[in-house]
Amino acid sequence: MDKIVKEKQKSEDPLNQLKEFTAARIAIGRAGTSIPIKEALEFKLAHAHARDAVYSVLDTEGLLNNLAPFNLPGLLLHSKAENRAQYLQRPDLGRKLNEASTTQLKTNSGNYDVVIIIADGLSATAVNENTAGLLKYLIPLLQDAKLKLAPVCLVEQGRVAIGDELAYLLNARLAIMLIGERPGLSSADSIGAYLTYNPKPGLTDESRNCISNIRPHGLKYKAAAGKIFYLVQEAFRLKLSGVGLKDNQGLLGH
Repeated sequence: MDKIVKEKQKSEDPLNQLKEFTAARIAIGRAGTSIPIKEALEFKLAHAHARDAVYSVLDTEGLLNNLAPFNLPGLLLHSKAENRAQYLQRPDLGRKLNEASTTQLKTNSGNYDVVIIIADGLSATAVNENTAGLLKYLIPLLQDAKLKLAPVCLVEQGRVAIGDELAYLLNARLAIMLIGERPGLSSADSIGAYLTYNPKPGLTDESRNCISNIRPHGLKYKAAAGKIFYLVQEAFRLKLSGVGLKDNQGLLGH
């Protein structure tokens, strides 16, 4: 019976076949001049999930517990945005560390190769759900390469650029920022990874590389870890990141 229904759907709209490859809202049908009730309700539910993700809270205790198998210490830090409302209204405050965090980083400063930074961004839900799965593959790759890892830094109310100041204060040669991405109406649980070589305050987006849509229904953890590690190796080899660092992994002759 299911097979008959699926075949009927495909015959009604050729785009139905594409639903097997994407979670995007395509071929949703229509009811008169509007869309079917089922699709309208699913849209409202997705919108609610996106709003919830924006106001979700970082599970710092759970994230720190996930680091235990790797024998890596963790630091709890905070931006200058004191709460979520201020974070959303003042993006500039989410890019800077508060005074207590700055002092803490200076105390833990060392000669590190890489610092992994975990920030809530615009979806702490995404970070809580996906970070452990990604680090399970990423940290062993970095450790096997004999890279000296700084304490993993958890930042509440943080934005991407806060990683540059943080890594600079820790004296880390490269920063990997894992952050909750802006929720979409089919993906409220996506994290992005931003890489910056020679991080320091004042850098802008062209100095960073981004790997986006890391989640079970997007870029899988193992593949994402492999891509991040490749870019880390290339960044150290070429001594740069950003627009000058290309993802040539898998190209013929590379």
